[in-house]
Amino acid sequence: MFLLCSVFIALTLGLVFKPDPSLSMEETFEKYNTFFGKTHKSDEEKSLRYYNFLENVKKIEQDNINKPLGPDAWFGLTQFSDMTNTEFRQKMNGLKLNNPVNRSVFTKVTAPGRAINWVAAGKTTAIKNQGNCGSCWTFSAAETVESANLMAGNAAGAQHGSEQEILDCCHADGSAGCGGGDPRAAIAWVGQVGGLDLNSCYPYEARNDVCRANRCSRAYTVRGVYPIAANENAIYNALSSYGPLSIGVDASQWSNYGGGVVRGGCGNQMDHAVQLVGYQPSNGGYWVVRNSWGAGWGEGGYIYLAFGGDVCGMSTYVTAAKA
Repeated sequence: MFLLCSVFIALTLGLVFKPDPSLSMEETFEKYNTFFGKTHKSDEEKSLRYYNFLENVKKIEQDNINKPLGPDAWFGLTQFSDMTNTEFRQKMNGLKLNNPVNRSVFTKVTAPGRAINWVAAGKTTAIKNQGNCGSCWTFSAAETVESANLMAGNAAGAQHGSEQEILDCCHADGSAGCGGGDPRAAIAWVGQVGGLDLNSCYPYEARNDVCRANRCSRAYTVRGVYPIAANENAIYNALSSYGPLSIGVDASQWSNYGGGVVRGGCGNQMDHAVQLVGYQPSNGGYWVVRNSWGAGWGEGGYIYLAFGGDVCGMSTYVTAAKA
């Protein structure tokens, strides 16, 4: 019960699981499983998940004291809080770059004073959930294709594109389905094959399958794919002109993120692909990043990264698309 009194109060601020402080850990675990729709194949598996859960409860308490991601970020129980960190990285982080990325020398930047909010402007689709599949690269690619089409006035962009089509059919630059891939290569592939199907015709399965793209009519076009320089002022300008961008990040410390601005501490070993959707000048300036782990994670499915410090390596692998 030690954690319930000191940490869980903060969870009321977000959409993560909100435990009842009066319950025991065993009862809290049962509520947690119900909240996230988790089932277990055996008593042994459930016991292992409970052990991982207790370990994460301890880690969350310590991280909310020690603030490893900076003074503003806080942690809580998410759908990943019954996993080990190794399991989390294997299942959820699928950025796989065939060619090593050379990180640029850090360049001093100036925080812009004007906000960008492409979510409020209607240039993104709703938060998605990739499930237990290292398919983040397909979500980052599909979301950026959707946004490019919305920016171009294609109303179909308001519908979800087919991540599963990319998962099954795109093998560009060593991309390997749930085994990980390259979002920039996937966006270019969409342009090369003549567009992307809709999820309504080619639904997401969170697993590798055979390519069935010939059953659907492609709804999107991609006319250009543009790498953006690893400079946060250049990224701001690209976000302003192109719209939402595909970015790579180090998400190894994100499993129990509950909210707040991350200011450091998460490294720069690129392992996850997401979508950059906005910038806010308040609180020193921070990026608004859309994840693909569902609305029950983080700030309603989003995470905030401080501007100017290449937090989580966010400036290293940035891609714009134009429809």
